[in-house]
Amino acid sequence: MAVSILHEFDKESVQFIVDHSDSKMFFVDDNIWRNIDGSTLPQVESVLSLDDFSLLKTTSDKFNAFINGAPAYFEKKYEKGFFVNDLAFRTDKPEELAVINYTSGTTSSPKGVMLPYRSLWSNTKFANDCLEFIHSGDNIVCMLPMAHTYGLAFEILNSISMGCHIHFLGKTPSPKVLLDAFARVKPKLVLAVPLIIEKIVTKSVLPKVQQGAAKILTKVPLLNSVVYTKVRKSMMGAFGGRLTELVVGGAAINPDVEKFLRKIKFPYSVGYGMTECGPLISYSYWTEFKEHSCGRIVDRMQVRIDSDDPHNIVGEIQVKGTNVMLGYYKNEEATQHTFTRDGWLKTGDLGLLDKDDFVFIKGRDKNMILGPSGQNIYPEEIEEKINGSPYVNESLAIEENRKIVALIVPDFDVLQKQGIAGNQITPFFEDLIKEINTKLPNYSKISSLRIQEEEFEKTPKRSIKRFKYQK
Repeated sequence: MAVSILHEFDKESVQFIVDHSDSKMFFVDDNIWRNIDGSTLPQVESVLSLDDFSLLKTTSDKFNAFINGAPAYFEKKYEKGFFVNDLAFRTDKPEELAVINYTSGTTSSPKGVMLPYRSLWSNTKFANDCLEFIHSGDNIVCMLPMAHTYGLAFEILNSISMGCHIHFLGKTPSPKVLLDAFARVKPKLVLAVPLIIEKIVTKSVLPKVQQGAAKILTKVPLLNSVVYTKVRKSMMGAFGGRLTELVVGGAAINPDVEKFLRKIKFPYSVGYGMTECGPLISYSYWTEFKEHSCGRIVDRMQVRIDSDDPHNIVGEIQVKGTNVMLGYYKNEEATQHTFTRDGWLKTGDLGLLDKDDFVFIKGRDKNMILGPSGQNIYPEEIEEKINGSPYVNESLAIEENRKIVALIVPDFDVLQKQGIAGNQITPFFEDLIKEINTKLPNYSKISSLRIQEEEFEKTPKRSIKRFKYQK
């Protein structure tokens, strides 16, 4: 059984996870190991370096002797060579625990999600069956950490099972690093979080389309298709030229960006999942994908909406099926709280389900704000409109004194290029908020804003720690 740890966890979380998971062996980067207090890991018997696979620490004399004499041991055992008959694979059982994946722990200690072999198999089987354009020898850019179930399932396990070449970035996936990798690797499939594609569109593509001759041509019937065709060709080239599909996961894509991608017929789709489902809940291929949805319920999974009218009244999304976890490791209380009495997993997400089994997410249950007359306000929908501006890096919509306040992290580089600086910034964004308010219902209009100089504090999985900004 493996326990994966995100490299961005702080040392206290790493020490907690290694100890809490009862791990006996610890594979770790040398830099991280130097900051770990070994005395907090009493159950660990051996520590090995991920840099050169050397032995950093062990309590076993037998293992120490084996590591030092390993080359001679294998030379003697396989002196006639290593053949296929020397391989012996263990037969796993569907309900047997395969992986413990710890959540980010934004408000408490990380919880260990217990994923059985059936979950890993089911996610991989779905990818094998539905991503028919992926073939042996194809290239995959791995930009998500293996400790993230999205990356583990579809960049690693699916690629290995299909015989693909996996190219690890080895760097933080900034737009420049990614575009360089795409040009070199030329992937058919790209998995990404919304922020990456949104920034490419809002900062690099839309400004070119909305100015000069291009702006005029997009308003002329027949000629606008020529512009959109050129834009699509340019974007496909930016992704390496062989892209068949871009799958966005982790959050909904900005509606304005999505509308533009539909116009140029860019091959994108949005999937939905969570660590507790290893991760997949819904997805559909881009040619079948419905705008604003998160795809159709995947094979071997069921979804229900906890409302009187699942098609029209928002309720919590609850799931059941082969992908679902066994529970949280050594945390029965959290496990019982996460499952309903009749065995459905409570996702904590709010949404709708249409007649074709497409899932539409409205927001997080814990994020929902109750309006002055009892209306449900979903801050994510407000933030989507704010983040659609090329002058915004990220934003939060929070409640203060029964009013909606926008916290905005500007893109200062873009503002500077437009000659906006100093005391001009706040009035500029006040005008932006006035424009956004014209697109919002009266009960969810933004009453004021605050400029944030630094980006919001995030979990290792890059989710904003909302609770830190809600007074």
